[in-house]
Order: sequence, then structure tokens, then C-alpha cells
Amino acid sequence: MIVLYVVLAGIAILFIAAAFKPEEYTIERDIVINRPKSDVFNYVKLLKNQDYYSKWVMTDPNMKKDFTGTDGTVGFIYAWDSENKQAGKGAQEIIKITGEDRADMVVRFEKPFVGIAHPSVITEALSPTETKVRWIFKGTCTYMMRVMHIVLNLKKVLGKDMQTSLDNLKAILEKQ
Repeated sequence: MIVLYVVLAGIAILFIAAAFKPEEYTIERDIVINRPKSDVFNYVKLLKNQDYYSKWVMTDPNMKKDFTGTDGTVGFIYAWDSENKQAGKGAQEIIKITGEDRADMVVRFEKPFVGIAHPSVITEALSPTETKVRWIFKGTCTYMMRVMHIVLNLKKVLGKDMQTSLDNLKAILEKQ
């Protein structure tokens, strides 16, 4: 009986903690790539290039993909649908491009959960041949998503996936 009470108390604490967790979250990672800024930005603004460096896209090489518009321009939509729960179903749209400095997107998730996130990629020239890439992922969580963030430590997991993707990006661009 004591074990049952301890388990129930743990669950109650989890749900109480989730009630106090902020609805909004931000995850940010960066990397320095030994390439000129224009080369880096012209690569990352093309959403189709995520097929080669994004850990999330690479979870299911057989996912169905649909594209609308001209890649690398405002209004381009990259939609995906996968039976793999890690990939799920959703669409990413370019909503703003600022010179060769920043690309802002909106991601609409449909499966395995419904949600909206706002990723941005920012490039900064450190020298003529070095570019810092910052990848920022902002979103809001429903109450149950806040519970999941606590249970699965999603901020840490998503941050690790973002860093893996940036490491892949660096390897690709520095080979070119």
C-alpha cells in the first residue's frame, strides 16, 4: 500500500509541476561553419536541403513529402507524412526571409500531436570564411505537452537533436 501511495504522490507532483511550467518554450543551438555566410545561408534557406542534415527528417527516409511553391522563398511549404511516430505528419512554411541573415518558419504538427512551432535560422559572418549558424525553436505547450516535456525531458532531447542536425550541416557544407 505504501508503494501505491508513493507512486500516486509522484504522479500528483508531476501534474502540479506541469501546471507551473511556462506554456512557451525556446530551444536554441548554434555552430560555426567554415564557409562564407552567403554559401551557408543559401543552403539553409532551402527547406528541401533538410533531407540531408535534419535528424528529424532522416528518421524515415520513406516518408511522403509534398512541396508547394518555390523553395527558399516566402510561402514555400514542405509537408511530410510518415507512419513513423518520431517523424509524424505536418508542414513547415517559410514565413519571412531577411536578407542573408535570417529565415523564419512556422511548423504545424498534426501527428503524433497537434501543435505549432516557430523555428528560425540566423547566420552571422564571423570572418569572410566563417559563419555562425543559430537555430532557434520556439513554441507553446498545452497542459499535457508540459507534462510530456517534464517526463521525457523534451527540451534536452530536442536540443540534442538540433545539435546533431547542426553537426550534420557543418559536415556537409565543409565538404563542398
